[in-house]
Amino acid sequence: MERYEELFVSIRKIIRAIDIRSRKLGKEAGITGPQLLIMLEIRSVDGISSKELAKNVNLSQATVTNILDRLEARKLISRVRSERDRRKVALYLTDEGKETLLNAPQAIEESFIEKFTALKEWEQYQLISSVERIADMMDATELDAAPVLNLGELSSPAQEK
Repeated sequence: MERYEELFVSIRKIIRAIDIRSRKLGKEAGITGPQLLIMLEIRSVDGISSKELAKNVNLSQATVTNILDRLEARKLISRVRSERDRRKVALYLTDEGKETLLNAPQAIEESFIEKFTALKEWEQYQLISSVERIADMMDATELDAAPVLNLGELSSPAQEK
């Protein structure tokens, strides 16, 4: 097997692991990875604005708004307009949203983070550099991405439903 084929096999294994996790999340909790990320951030910063949320999860404002619209339609979050400044809207989890998070499986990122942080600092930098290089070689450096492992385009309406 050629070295590039070995690399492709490893990349495919990563994609499959993410796909399996995404399907489990969808089946057990009824939400996608990006929706989970948004809901976790809302839970950790109660009353956060969508602008702050987008910054914290490293997604564009348009992508976050799209996800929030879907979560609100499913009654998992609520938007509350400020009485003092009608331009400001705070985000909160609903009781149903809190329940959904309780039923969500453990994120694949949690076990990854434990293993990654156990590496020596130079190994962490080496991995980051290598994966960034792969993303560059796949012309993927400008894609909208968040620190969550999930398949598909984050703002795709078909995926968010």
